[in-house]
Amino acid sequence: MWLIAQRFQTTIQDISLANPGLDINNLYIGQMICIPQRYSRPAPPVGISSTEQTLSNHVRLLWEQHVYWTRMLILSIAFGLPDAEFVTHRLLRNPSDFEAALRPFYGEGIASKFAELLTSHLTIAAELVKAAKAGDSAAATDAEKRWYANADQIAAFLGGVNPFWSAQDWQRMLYDHLAMTKTEAVDILTQRYADSISTFENIEQQAMAMADTMTQGIVKQFPQYFS
Repeated sequence: MWLIAQRFQTTIQDISLANPGLDINNLYIGQMICIPQRYSRPAPPVGISSTEQTLSNHVRLLWEQHVYWTRMLILSIAFGLPDAEFVTHRLLRNPSDFEAALRPFYGEGIASKFAELLTSHLTIAAELVKAAKAGDSAAATDAEKRWYANADQIAAFLGGVNPFWSAQDWQRMLYDHLAMTKTEAVDILTQRYADSISTFENIEQQAMAMADTMTQGIVKQFPQYFS
């Protein structure tokens, strides 16, 4: 839906208003979608190569795994499940997987630095949930402060390695990600499970936006690989 909105120079909200009952998260081939008339003149279509599609699929998978395993760890910590150590181990594989995906484009140094920053992002999140569960407000406040500082570092880092990635955009997206993840954790800890699921659906959609931003930046920066 995001790609459709971009092509017709409109917004997802406007398309949704023009299509009552449309499930924007469950589109299918051959589906008829009405575009508001003022946006009926599409921009020239741009072909997507198989290599770009492969990268997009892989980056989306990595961000999907990022938020899913984060949720699983929140649940494991909240309920004291015996799988917490194993879930943590799997979650912390995510930065290494991102590192492997970025290495062919940026080399070992940049890829490993991103993995380092992303690992801190995840470990601080775990600290925050544990502190919140224990009722240690001082530790929770300290962890949250470091969490946002880490988000600033990630945004600045990404903005510095790719001219098509905006540090401000990444900061905004990461701040949204942190805020929603905190809400999700609080919902689970306070037994508002339906709310936590609703929040997680928003987290998932926003993760796809971050994935697409990452892919589009790489494709623009390295067009020789995607012609």
